[in-house]
Amino acid sequence: MSSIGELEIQKEQQSTEKAASFYRRQMKSSLNEKMKTLIKNQEMFFMATSDAQGNCDCSPRFGQKGFVHILNDETLTFPDYKGNGVFASLGNILENPHIGLVFVDFFQSTVGLHVNGKAHSYSPDNVPNQFKATINKLSQSIHVPIERWIIINIDEAYIHCSKHVPKLVKADKKIKWGTDDVKEKATDFFE
Repeated sequence: MSSIGELEIQKEQQSTEKAASFYRRQMKSSLNEKMKTLIKNQEMFFMATSDAQGNCDCSPRFGQKGFVHILNDETLTFPDYKGNGVFASLGNILENPHIGLVFVDFFQSTVGLHVNGKAHSYSPDNVPNQFKATINKLSQSIHVPIERWIIINIDEAYIHCSKHVPKLVKADKKIKWGTDDVKEKATDFFE
């Protein structure tokens, strides 16, 4: 879905034809198999939300490989773990369900995937009936307390080309999921 501003800039930059080709070839309203494979291999993604007034937040989310689950071709879900207690992203979702996710494969292809849609957040005991059995089963394999489940209905999914994405090497780091240890969390880093 292109916005009025997007179309205006395309016209100004004389990229209307190029953009139209991109929309035809790359924009999907659901996930294809290659997109699903990329998502299943990720340990992180970036999530953009905004409140009802348009104030933005962009936060990374982390988990074990495959922590983002594909409920069907048009629906994703992921668990939200204990954080700093501010709930900026979840508060934004409550006011404005529009969400943008960016997954980047920094280690293999260096390709990214944008997923835009509408999100809703649910306590673990209050997920919609149609997904309850699947999410209960997923919850059993997660050994960190889950505060909320985020379910995203996909509007569009499209590539972020690899041209400027650096290829990184993954280093070992023992992650203590769910810890409250201030030293492990480095919460005073910027103080």
